[in-house]
Amino acid sequence: MTGKTPSTRKPTLATRVREALELLGGEAHRGLVIEQVARNLGHDVRQIPDDLQDALIHSFEDNWRDERKRATYGFHLPFGEGSHRWGLRQEWAH
Repeated sequence: MTGKTPSTRKPTLATRVREALELLGGEAHRGLVIEQVARNLGHDVRQIPDDLQDALIHSFEDNWRDERKRATYGFHLPFGEGSHRWGLRQEWAH
């Protein structure tokens, strides 16, 4: 033993977004997704930090725009570019 504690990897923001979308039935307005992630992180959803909101939006958009990452997370914009409705591709939605 080296005395090091085992690595406990924190879920990425993209993973948290995917989990929130799964809880919300596979598709929801991004505001609801952000509230769900904030709630899961222990924030008061009436006062979600701007930096968390911005980070979640950027995480979704960055992963949605990258074809490989989009396939990894299953992100989907049901109403196309510019829509605030986020979703998971059918094969990801449970």
